[in-house]
Amino acid sequence: MDRELAPEIVRQSRTKNYLIVFVVLVVAGIAIYFFRRVLKTSVEASRIRTATAEIGPVENSLSATGEVIPAYEQIITSPIRASIRRVLLTPGTQIKPGQAILDLDKSLTLIEFEKMKDQLALKRNSIEQLRMKLNKNLFDAEADDQIKSLNINRLKAELEDARRLLKVGGQTQEDVTRAENSLRIAELEKKKLENDLSYNRQSMGASLKETTLQAQIEEKNLSELDRKLNQANIIADRPGVLTWVNENIGSAVNEGEILAKLADLGSFRIEGSCSDVYADQVKAGLPVIVKVNETNLRGLITQVKPSVKNGVIQFVVQLDDNHHASLRPNMKVEVFVVTSQTAKAVRVANGPAFKGKKNQFVYILNNQGIAQRREVQVGLSNFDYVEIKSGIQPGERVIITDLSEFEHLQEITIENHAN
Repeated sequence: MDRELAPEIVRQSRTKNYLIVFVVLVVAGIAIYFFRRVLKTSVEASRIRTATAEIGPVENSLSATGEVIPAYEQIITSPIRASIRRVLLTPGTQIKPGQAILDLDKSLTLIEFEKMKDQLALKRNSIEQLRMKLNKNLFDAEADDQIKSLNINRLKAELEDARRLLKVGGQTQEDVTRAENSLRIAELEKKKLENDLSYNRQSMGASLKETTLQAQIEEKNLSELDRKLNQANIIADRPGVLTWVNENIGSAVNEGEILAKLADLGSFRIEGSCSDVYADQVKAGLPVIVKVNETNLRGLITQVKPSVKNGVIQFVVQLDDNHHASLRPNMKVEVFVVTSQTAKAVRVANGPAFKGKKNQFVYILNNQGIAQRREVQVGLSNFDYVEIKSGIQPGERVIITDLSEFEHLQEITIENHAN
């Protein structure tokens, strides 16, 4: 005799059956969805963009970034050690030549200037004292030399007298020898004195020259400090716009420290940067396209900086129109470095359909609203155009929207297509 199943077992069996049915329905739904995707052969016209192939120039370019910088920016530094007393102008002010920007407290440097003036006066006074002393020593040495000459003349006369008296018996040979020795000693002493006199003349001249040179050096240092004091009047020497100024009133500034920046906002240049992967391609003289908002400006690379920082190389671009109205200081712009170009090529507007491959498939749209897959060979490319080396003829319409989801289809129907 059959026994009735427990309600719990019946419930579990029923739940299991429901679960199996649900899983089967989900799998079937997914399968139908993908099957329909695979079989789908049409696309709405509103989903695609097309471009007509044409003949024209194509430039191959490297993408980089850039910043708009004033064509020149004068950096004004402190010529002396001082402190900021007053800030006379604020950033953004239009400046004329001769207009004061900052007022510096120059008291410490003025004290040093007066000290150097006193030291120079002392040095000049010591030169005069040395000159008088040298003249006196030289005069004394010349007088001693003259006295020695007179003494030698006297000894010569005594020697002649001794020799004459020796002949008549009035002197002995010892007296004559003594007179000869005295004359010889006097002549040697005179020779030594003349040598000392010659040395003293040269030595005194060298000492005077050395002291004079020291005074000249101190005089030049004083003139240099006087020039720096005059420069410490922070005044603009050309027209421009004050882009930055040290506004910390009372703060001390050392010699060479930046006080203000003055720029000419009438003309600009671009400081560009790109990955060092392109270091061997980015060179001075290459043409450049700078994209400013919706405007393309042309220019040339005038300088490639030799150092690489954090994997980035930097270069400077001189614009053909460096005073364009769209340019603003510190504006970030897109920069495209043109590495090669073709004057006449079959070109198509660039779009997501082109993925950087040399050989790839694209869809060509005919007048019946049918897009046919075709393999093309891609050449040069930039942000505007792609060069087509083979596979497309001028006048054909190319779908530049990414249709990689239909890449298994040879043809696609464009629904609601307007001829």
